[in-house]
Amino acid sequence: MLSSSPLLSAVGGLGLFLLGLSLMTEGLRSLAGARLRRLLLQRTRSPWSGAWMGALMTALLQSSSVTTVATVGFVSAGLLTFQASLGILFGANVGSTGLGWLVALLGLKLHLMALMLPLVLLGAVLRLLGRGRQAQLGLVLAGGGLLFLGIAGLQQAMAGHGLLLDPSRFDGGSLIGRLQLVLLGLLTTVITQSSGAGVAACLAGLAAGALALPQALALVIGFDLGSTVTALIAAIGASLSARRTAAAHLAFNLFTAGLAFGLLPLYLWGLQLKPTDPLLALTLFHSGFNLLGLLLLLPFTAPFGRLICRLIPGQPDRLMDRLPDTPDADPVEALTRTQAALHQTFVALVHQLSLGVQAPVPPARSLPSLAVLQSDLDRLELHLDQIHSTGMHPSTGSALLHQLHALDHLQRLHERCAEEPERQRTAVHAPALQRECQRLRNLLVRLLPLLIQRDWPAALPLVEQCAAELDARLPPLRDAVMLQVGADALDLEQGTRNLQAMRWLARVSQHLCRITQHLSQPLDC
Repeated sequence: MLSSSPLLSAVGGLGLFLLGLSLMTEGLRSLAGARLRRLLLQRTRSPWSGAWMGALMTALLQSSSVTTVATVGFVSAGLLTFQASLGILFGANVGSTGLGWLVALLGLKLHLMALMLPLVLLGAVLRLLGRGRQAQLGLVLAGGGLLFLGIAGLQQAMAGHGLLLDPSRFDGGSLIGRLQLVLLGLLTTVITQSSGAGVAACLAGLAAGALALPQALALVIGFDLGSTVTALIAAIGASLSARRTAAAHLAFNLFTAGLAFGLLPLYLWGLQLKPTDPLLALTLFHSGFNLLGLLLLLPFTAPFGRLICRLIPGQPDRLMDRLPDTPDADPVEALTRTQAALHQTFVALVHQLSLGVQAPVPPARSLPSLAVLQSDLDRLELHLDQIHSTGMHPSTGSALLHQLHALDHLQRLHERCAEEPERQRTAVHAPALQRECQRLRNLLVRLLPLLIQRDWPAALPLVEQCAAELDARLPPLRDAVMLQVGADALDLEQGTRNLQAMRWLARVSQHLCRITQHLSQPLDC
């Protein structure tokens, strides 16, 4: 039975590696992250350029999770289309293998461990005493030092010990054993949230003689599969495009994992013919199957994207899910689609507003959450920006302008609902505002059916009347609250909340009015 010392040393080494990787990634992200994000958004016009940028961003930030989660976030925020994200995800897998080369060539080959403690000290001094980029560089140095110290701890702990990876327990030469190792690698990445930690542990185990090369080769396949979990978690509750992006990442990794698993016996046979250093053989295999998967799948990015869209279809009645990544060439058709999507988003947002102010609403089969509505609004902004950038005919310019104004007020109305819940609750429950809040409730009850039917001639007078009434009623109420606070008849905190709730009511009514005015305009094309 193993003593606890090697196991504890291995756990401590893994902890140092993860801490160092986290600090180094944070520092690199601060130093170059903003610039890389701009490049990522600007230079992803083709799958090949997206793959190149995804690989570069991952290699520099030393984290495929950062790239994939950022990509899912960009898609969810409407900054990237789903199709544009595919090349980035493919390239991120190749870039993630850079850490293995760093560890194999520098951490284990050149024996730099004696320099790591001074490097950590230098990094800590820069982080504590430096400012701006000096402090960020300190994080990178300290993180890099801790990362290599962690690898040294892993290697020392594994020297002469098989730990849980005893070849008699997991046979890398058999099919069942390889499958078990792949699953173990997947589970390890899910737990540590870092495929790089698993690769580093494999390299340390190989260098210490605690791990056989066939085992390590099967494990890295599982590490790559496990790296998809972070993106899947990031896509929970996100927009349809973000969920498709995470699913595409999973599908690509499944493809490369299957490819690697199928080629593994052939690779081992080749190593028998021409023996190679185990560390180099592992790193070559990890980079090779990811690069091969990229080269095989990248030319088929468009059909791959269509396959993902078929596997994860949108709701049939959600017009946002049917909005194409690229606007129609015909500006009239493009604006007709966005007009319908804006209208449906407006209806959904009024539903949410009605629930917030406790107004009865007609039953809705699938009411999108405020988070999904935010993603919808972001995507509509990107879509309208694409239409605008193509150059509009004068006959369609007025329609585009109305849609841009409607979108702006929809975003502001969403902010009132999502970011100001305390003001909304005060408007609903404050005794002094019951009449004004009831006006808003009455408006929403009458407005929703009219919006669903697109009865703009009946809807527009309602919202304009409500906005005018609140605009006339609220100033005297504000004066009354100020007098009560000044006379100590009302607590200052409660008075402030009442004033904020009044502003909330006024802004909501104005946004409803402006949105209705702009969306009721016909498409004069």
